Amino acid sequence: MVRNTAREIAIHLSYELSFTDQPVDQLLDSRLTADAFAALAGEDSIYAEVPNAKQADYIRRLVKGVAEHGAELDGYIAKYSKGWNFARIPLVASAIMRVAMYEILYMPDIPNGVSINEAVEIAKKYETPETVKFMNGILGSFVRQETAE
Repeated sequence: MVRNTAREIAIHLSYELSFTDQPVDQLLDSRLTADAFAALAGEDSIYAEVPNAKQADYIRRLVKGVAEHGAELDGYIAKYSKGWNFARIPLVASAIMRVAMYEILYMPDIPNGVSINEAVEIAKKYETPETVKFMNGILGSFVRQETAE
């Protein structure tokens, strides 16, 4: 499994956090199993391979970080979403941007450009071109204004 696949799985789990009352650790423990991946592999090829320990740690770090910093990340999304009401932003788009922003703010080993490019590429699978363009603009403004890079 490559890192962008692990990132996409983290986005799926971050999205799922919007719909569950499960604590984040319980969600991760139930979803990052061979049985859970086997059940989902027929629906989405990203679940064809179970993450190794390093990949699972990366997924856990992202999802837990998004859960812990959700209000902060949503504040940034709202701040840079010119002309869009936060409630109008699709939940998948919000999950993708939260993961990218978390990487940018809290994972300095990942270049900002990589976080943005991966977010945009993943968004192309799930969102309309208009939403992808909007997300790219938000993430670009966020990096220019909130980071020293």
